[in-house]
Amino acid sequence: MSTIDIFHHRIPAEDDFGYSQAIRSGALVHVSGQLAFDAAGAFAHPDDFPAQLRQTHANLDRILDHYGATRNQIVSQTLYVVDFRRHASEMADGNRSYFGTHHPASTAVGVNELTFPGQLVEVSAIVDLGAPA
Repeated sequence: MSTIDIFHHRIPAEDDFGYSQAIRSGALVHVSGQLAFDAAGAFAHPDDFPAQLRQTHANLDRILDHYGATRNQIVSQTLYVVDFRRHASEMADGNRSYFGTHHPASTAVGVNELTFPGQLVEVSAIVDLGAPA
């Protein structure tokens, strides 16, 4: 039987939109789209792609910590990027900086807009807790 463990950042958007930040089912953790929320749940760094990506990765790290996982156990990610061509280089730099030598399966999608004004990036992921840390 699978164990289900739900993670929340405890920010207003979770109730407003009716979602969980992550759900563990068995050895897999399905991570909802992470974005640049600060600790109080406010959207941070409008129109600043590198700062948003750093904050988004920090929020993803909080989820990994909750499950006792590492970045090396992220097996897949999807990045949603506003003005993709303009931010492609910053996205690649941030991705390499975050993952180092680990290369998860990745899909990057250019989108017209995201939820918040000035939001430029959102990242969802799948974590395999059975993969080497």
